Amino acid sequence: MKIRKFQKSDREHVIDLLRLNTPQYFSPSEEKDLIYYFDYHADHYYVAEDDDKIIGAAGFNLSADRKTGSLSWDIIHPDSQGKGVGSELTRFRIRQIKEVATVQTLAVRTSQLAFKFYEKFGLVLRETVKDYWDTGYDLYQMDCAIEEAL
Repeated sequence: MKIRKFQKSDREHVIDLLRLNTPQYFSPSEEKDLIYYFDYHADHYYVAEDDDKIIGAAGFNLSADRKTGSLSWDIIHPDSQGKGVGSELTRFRIRQIKEVATVQTLAVRTSQLAFKFYEKFGLVLRETVKDYWDTGYDLYQMDCAIEEAL
C-alpha cells in the first residue's frame, strides 16, 4: 500500500468509496459535504492505493490559528476495512500534523459509528450531539494534546 496526495482525478473514485460506505458509516446527505470539502478544503487530503486502486482516503485541516489539526473524511473501501488501511492513513496524518510546529491539539469530529477507532490514537471523547450529521448519525467530538497522539 502507498499513500499519496489526493489529485482532482481521484475525486469520483473517493465519492464512490463514500457511496460504498453509505448508509453504514455515512448519511446519504453527506455526499454534498464531501464535494464541498473537495472544492474548498482538500489541501491536505490523501489516498491509499494498492495495485494502483484507491482503497482509502483521508485528510486533515488546520485551524485558522494553526493550533489545531483536525482529521477529516476518513473513507475506506469495505473490502479493505479491518486490514490496517485506516490505521496507516491515521498514523500518516498524525505525523504530518506533528510537523506543523504551532499545532497543540489533534481533533476529529466523527460519529458513534467510528469514535472507538480514534480512541486507539489517543483521542478522547469531549462532546456528543444527537442527530448532528443526520437522523441516527450523532456527532462525537474528540481531541487530545498533539504530543499524546499516537
